[in-house]
Amino acid sequence: MAFLTNKGASSSSSSSSFSSSTHQRYDVFLSFRGEDTRYGFTSHLHKALCDEGFNTFIDDNLPRGEEISIELLKTIESSTVSIIVLSKNYASSTWCLDELVKILECSQLVLPVFYNIDPSEVRKQKGEFGETLTKYEGIFKDDIDKVQNWRIALNKVGSLSGWHYKNGDTESKFIQKIVENIPRTILKCMPVFVGERLVGVKPRAKAVESLLSIELNEFRMVVIHGLSGIGKTTIAKAVYNRIANHFDRSSFLENVRENSETKDGIIKLQGQLHKEILGGENLKIQSISEGINLIKKGLRCKKVLLILDDVDTLGRIKNLLGDCNWFASGSRVIITTTTNPQFLATLGKVCTTYEVEKLEKHEALQLFEKHAFSGKKPNKDYSELTNQVIQYAQGLPIALIIIARDLCGRTKREWEITIDKYNKIPNEDIQKVLKVSYDRLEEIVQDIFLDIACFFKEWNKDYVVDILNTSDSHPDYGIQELVNKRLITVDQCGTLLMHDLIQQMGREVVRQESPHILGKRSRLWHHQDALDVLNGNKGTNKIRGIMLHSPNAVKVQLHPDVFKRMENLKILLVDNINICEAIQYLPNGIKILSWPKYPFRLPSKYCPQQLVVLNMPCSRIGLEKLCKREFPLENMKHLNLRGCKFITKLPNLCTPNLEILSLSNCENLVEIHESGEFLHKLKTWNLDFCIKLQNLPNNLMLTSLEVLEKLILTGCKNLRDLPDGIYKLQQLWYLRTPTAKLRPTCNSFDSSSGYGFLKMTSLEFPGYTSIIELDLLMKPDYFPALEWIYLSGTNIITIPESISRFPRLRSLSIDNCIHLREIQGLPLSIRTVDAYNCPLLDYESSSGLLNQVIEIMGILPNGVCGSARSNELMDPQFTDSFQSEIEGFEYEDGDIGRSLTVPGTEIPWFNHQSVENNSILFWVGRKFPKLAVYFAFASGGDKNDYSYKCFVYISINGCKKRECVPLHYLSDNRLLLYSPHQRFLQQKLNESNPTDQNHVEVTYKIQPRWSSFKANAFIEAPNLIRWGVHVECICPPQESGIPNLPLLTAGHDDDDDDVDYWSELPFHGSDDLEAEEDEEYQSPQVLDDTSSSCMSWLVGPTTMLFMLFRFCCPRDF
Repeated sequence: MAFLTNKGASSSSSSSSFSSSTHQRYDVFLSFRGEDTRYGFTSHLHKALCDEGFNTFIDDNLPRGEEISIELLKTIESSTVSIIVLSKNYASSTWCLDELVKILECSQLVLPVFYNIDPSEVRKQKGEFGETLTKYEGIFKDDIDKVQNWRIALNKVGSLSGWHYKNGDTESKFIQKIVENIPRTILKCMPVFVGERLVGVKPRAKAVESLLSIELNEFRMVVIHGLSGIGKTTIAKAVYNRIANHFDRSSFLENVRENSETKDGIIKLQGQLHKEILGGENLKIQSISEGINLIKKGLRCKKVLLILDDVDTLGRIKNLLGDCNWFASGSRVIITTTTNPQFLATLGKVCTTYEVEKLEKHEALQLFEKHAFSGKKPNKDYSELTNQVIQYAQGLPIALIIIARDLCGRTKREWEITIDKYNKIPNEDIQKVLKVSYDRLEEIVQDIFLDIACFFKEWNKDYVVDILNTSDSHPDYGIQELVNKRLITVDQCGTLLMHDLIQQMGREVVRQESPHILGKRSRLWHHQDALDVLNGNKGTNKIRGIMLHSPNAVKVQLHPDVFKRMENLKILLVDNINICEAIQYLPNGIKILSWPKYPFRLPSKYCPQQLVVLNMPCSRIGLEKLCKREFPLENMKHLNLRGCKFITKLPNLCTPNLEILSLSNCENLVEIHESGEFLHKLKTWNLDFCIKLQNLPNNLMLTSLEVLEKLILTGCKNLRDLPDGIYKLQQLWYLRTPTAKLRPTCNSFDSSSGYGFLKMTSLEFPGYTSIIELDLLMKPDYFPALEWIYLSGTNIITIPESISRFPRLRSLSIDNCIHLREIQGLPLSIRTVDAYNCPLLDYESSSGLLNQVIEIMGILPNGVCGSARSNELMDPQFTDSFQSEIEGFEYEDGDIGRSLTVPGTEIPWFNHQSVENNSILFWVGRKFPKLAVYFAFASGGDKNDYSYKCFVYISINGCKKRECVPLHYLSDNRLLLYSPHQRFLQQKLNESNPTDQNHVEVTYKIQPRWSSFKANAFIEAPNLIRWGVHVECICPPQESGIPNLPLLTAGHDDDDDDVDYWSELPFHGSDDLEAEEDEEYQSPQVLDDTSSSCMSWLVGPTTMLFMLFRFCCPRDF
């Protein structure tokens, strides 16, 4: 049966808010002619509808007038379904006809009942209907359009499929037939209950709706994913209520995972889907395959909206939707899941994803207060406790709501007690919600999850995989499963992260293993619990791991055999514990042993063959057990003996799989065994501050260490040189060394000979006054990948010409090189040179550092205002062809942003300079020339080296300024020179609708950072004495270096907001773009210090804003 559905017929419908469902007062609106059916058919129909639970409107007592009241119009608009009982005298009532017109304008679903009349009489206006309409044409001859609208409405409703009642039909059966069919039509429009006192749902629902793009006539699917309790279902419901009326049919299937665990459950879901979306009868589906075929037939011909809530596998989707290739154009599917949406990758481009992020702090506060104080104004006395809850919940909506409802109406003291309990034992309702994902894991994955929750949160993933790896644990697989189930995340640095409440859920699972007997739990992570077990010697073979990290140093008396009954112990993490007697027994199955400052040697009978990580810095451990060839430690990968003063010699370790070896601060280490027979897999070797070490064996470099990546020798002040064989370390990419005495065995680089640092990107000589000459830098071919050299604080005198032949060198740090006199050349690849406090260095001569950098930048010192003018530029014929030329302009490889920091107070030949103003104006043609900016800062009274943030803004053709946020570290009495990328300047000039004369404005802002020398001391900005811009502009020549030109705004309207200029550009700032369009200039947004952003553009109607290359101090690299 077909019915009329008005999908967005009125503008008000299409623009309603997400909470519009709260205004929908009636399910059914009855329209009828009272004198024909009020006390008979219509009253019986009304009762039957009400008995079935439909909220039905009937206008029994409304006063009649010439026009329909506003209240009745609102009732029609807010009703989901309108049933029109068309009887013999229906058209004799102008009220009924006006009502009909309004219903057809705005009702979502129209169902006609032809009561004792033929539908053709209504459609063609024959018989009583025709006579009545003809009479009206005479009565309303001055308003003939009204009659015409009535005719159109009658024709329309008469053309609809509905129910035809004839004399002789059984009225009760006829009415029952209507009522039975309404659920299959009304339920597609019935809103689902979203929730009360919601916060943050609307913007997230809008984001999902944007991904759905319902205006496009194609099939799309959106997967909403995130943590349990994050609000996925709530968002899906909000979207459903918003857009359901745009589809022929819709269905919201809740708890798909739970309801499809069995065959009968799957068939029941199929039946529900068939009934709600396809309008079918209650068919008896015999098998899953039969149900799929029935659904397949219907989905091909109807535009549907389908929500599948809580799906965890592709199989559950296929049981309902097959391969998702049956849908009619315009259909949409929304899936919610706690699982990584990667399991839907086979669906291809039709599937997009939306991750629900946790609530922002202000959203969490608002949500909690709405529920904790029943919508009333929060009591200020509870603010501190409220903040504790916000911190505890970490933006998880379900936790905020559950806790708020639990605390609502309680006294402040009760709040304190309850919150304290939550910090120890989680709320049962929250635990139940979060534990669902854990319960569905395989047993080996559950063990990995509990280990991470109890011990390894915020540890490196690869490190943890090494620890947990056994023949039957498969930690790589397990960690990926945990990521897929949203129980953990792995950040870009490889760190294992977990929501605090997820961690608490896992620890509660362990606590429930034995709520009252600590020794029978598998894991002990709280220092007091671990102390109770160890002090009382209560350990059992149930214990798998112990973490005893005391917040304060504590002295304890442990039994020498305290670990003897813990045969299954795999993880032992101890810190800040001082014992009085040596441990005589350790289980041989321990995988990680971490006990800094352990004051004794390892037990004599301990066989550490299963040990993967030995972390015992500053201890008295001996290396005897690590050198026995009869018991090679094949599992050991990480060995940290930092600060062990009793180590004088590094023997030939029997650790064939060792990857990380730290012997830093072993101040008595003198000798290293030359064999290195078991170091072939070593990747990182830290010998930092081994002050008595004098040499590294050459044979060690030549025969081992093939995969060494990092070698740290900082602080080895007695190290005379590095062996020739170090050039064999082709995988080495990071080297810190106190000596530059390196003697290559070859005269030129030849990869076939196996020499050269093919992957080294960073080379550091941190502050060693013993470094005077740079033999190392004489062979640039040995460093094909080197990008950064740190020489600050050394006693070098000359940087040799060979440095100019380092092909990829980007940064050179030579601050505080007080004996440095000359830099003989810089490579074209250089981007940053920091050369402050080099008193003997030549800065200003023709071959000095400043002129070297300026030459590389491509800035012409003799440029003056107007130097870029030419008759050709003003020739229209020339400019017509010039635009196409610059659009494909080829820039040299050296077109990169560059900066220089040196002492100085002025670059006098810059053609635009200012002392007081923070704005410099000039004009350019259609080709943007090279541009440089400098800032000179006066010497301050305080000699501490403070840091500041420097912002530069470039605006073209008078558009609004947008803040740009580079970071730079400045100090008093310095000159900062910077040149941006020319190709991006040209690109943004092209985007600004350029003419032959284009106005450019450069401004700056400098803000202080916190002092690194004075705790909590906020400092003022440095004294900027002068700044300037140098550019080959087309300004008229001026005597003053500071032109004062009018702002060019012709052809541009700052208030033009009709076009979305931001849709294809990265945006760093507020999400509310429309609001920001009308804001005045604001202070710049501050990026985090660890940001690696290099370049970003924000473009308005005819503007561009340039974001400076990010300057970094050497420590940031």
